[in-house]
Amino acid sequence: MVTDYGQGYATRSEPRHRLPAGLRAPFEGRSRREFGYVLLSLPVATVLFSWTVTMVALGAGLLVTFLGIPVLAAALAGCRGFGVLERARARGLLDLEVADPEPLRPRKQGAAAWMGAMLKSGASWRHALYALVQFPWAVFSFSVAVTFWSCGWGLLTYPLWFWVFPAYAGEGGIQLYGDAHHSVYLDNPFEITVTALVGLVFTLAAPWLVRALTTVDGLLVRGLLGPSPLSARVVELESDRGVVVDTAAADLRRIERDLHDGAQARLVNLAMDLGLAKEKLREDPRTAARMVEEAHGEVKTALQELRDLARGIHPAVLTDRGLDAALSAVASRCAVPVRVEVDLPARPAPAIEGIAYFTVSELLQNISKHSGARSASVDVWRSQDRLMLQVTDDGVGGADASRGSGLAGLAARLDAVDGILMVDSPAGGPTRVIAELPWRG
Repeated sequence: MVTDYGQGYATRSEPRHRLPAGLRAPFEGRSRREFGYVLLSLPVATVLFSWTVTMVALGAGLLVTFLGIPVLAAALAGCRGFGVLERARARGLLDLEVADPEPLRPRKQGAAAWMGAMLKSGASWRHALYALVQFPWAVFSFSVAVTFWSCGWGLLTYPLWFWVFPAYAGEGGIQLYGDAHHSVYLDNPFEITVTALVGLVFTLAAPWLVRALTTVDGLLVRGLLGPSPLSARVVELESDRGVVVDTAAADLRRIERDLHDGAQARLVNLAMDLGLAKEKLREDPRTAARMVEEAHGEVKTALQELRDLARGIHPAVLTDRGLDAALSAVASRCAVPVRVEVDLPARPAPAIEGIAYFTVSELLQNISKHSGARSASVDVWRSQDRLMLQVTDDGVGGADASRGSGLAGLAARLDAVDGILMVDSPAGGPTRVIAELPWRG
């Protein structure tokens, strides 16, 4: 979870239930949706299995002719179509979000290129494998779930309908055992009560059993109908590359704006003042001297702004002395007292070191602006192959970044280098932010 100090504060409350989870499970909407998923799985799996086996067998048999290739491509296309249905069914009934697999990318236009891409696609064959695996599992889960649900509710309500047997069947109740000489029926109050209690056990256990069955369904959907780990990693790297490009462009715009509005404007004014002082040098030396003195002050201010700008790009103290000195300098400029403790056996890669520096800098700025804290602390250490950063404060806490914020952007920057940002900010504080970065020394 990523939160931010500047997005307002709210208290999160979990819904309270009077009944424990084990007793309310048979009546929850989630249990009904999961049972509905299992019921629908059998007809869907039957159609999908029949389509896949028939079309793949037909296509394989026709491979001796040209017709086998389009039949196989059509079979895989149908499996991918069923995959869309299965992902939607898992999303609607199991609350399982599975991303679409990698799309087909034919190198050329035309039917032949499309069929080649379909047959070469690993995602297409994973859909076909799903059709073959899902069918026996759907038969098993359907049989188990329907048996437990029907037996559970049937036995639980047995005291309400056992009268049907003596009234219409001529028997005392459900027959447990019978032969030519002896029969055992559930017909007395004790046996009826025990039957209802057994039904209660089945009824309470059925939702959890169905949940376990649908967990396997979720693994099948996620593993065979979603993107492969390799393609997901490629998409992630492409997204990270976009974040890096956007961040670099934003930094360049910030530097350009700071130069234009700060040092550049002062240097232009300085040139104009020196030009006027040069013109007045012979006519009014005192005025010229005063103007030169003012220009000297402007030069000092411009130099300080340039130093600040250079520090914002990459501070010299970070390059020369490392994170300990650089973070101590940042902490000294924070609006609240900050304790800094850096325990590193060596220096990480310069790029990681720079990201760590700017991460802590932005977190301390948030503390100064939004937290209302009286004190803060920064801890930096190495844990195996990870650089760990922890920034804490005793402010008001309760921050929420679900609508996007500075910390959300910071998390995206860390994610671009395989980093992680974790924020714990309960209402009333304290707030703790932990960042993990790869060491890459």
